Amino acid sequence: MANPSSSFLDLTRDVSARLATLRSGAPDVMKSFGNLGRAAMADGALTAKTKELMALALGVAARCDPCIGYHVQALVKLGASRQELDETLAVAVYMGGGPSLMYAANAIAAFDEFSVTTGTSATAPK
Repeated sequence: MANPSSSFLDLTRDVSARLATLRSGAPDVMKSFGNLGRAAMADGALTAKTKELMALALGVAARCDPCIGYHVQALVKLGASRQELDETLAVAVYMGGGPSLMYAANAIAAFDEFSVTTGTSATAPK
């Protein structure tokens, strides 16, 4: 995140607004990417929540704060528990080392922020 004190709510909103320009400038690409995302994240042998946990781990390992914001927001909406988040982040840190540990802290901040804004308890098991 460019400014570590920034809100993940603000970050995801700002990135979405900036991507609107790309949606109008490259509509076929953006539509195709959206379709790919919906197909990849749909329930199948793995649940949508499991897939979002995987996407979060990859976002942490790739050091992508907007990715963390989007996937944590989805996880909160899907009812992910803090324990599920913590275990996912543990695997991301195991696979990505120290840099992933720093971004895992950002994921925790995002989870806490999105949990408060949706009225979901960050510690309640789901």
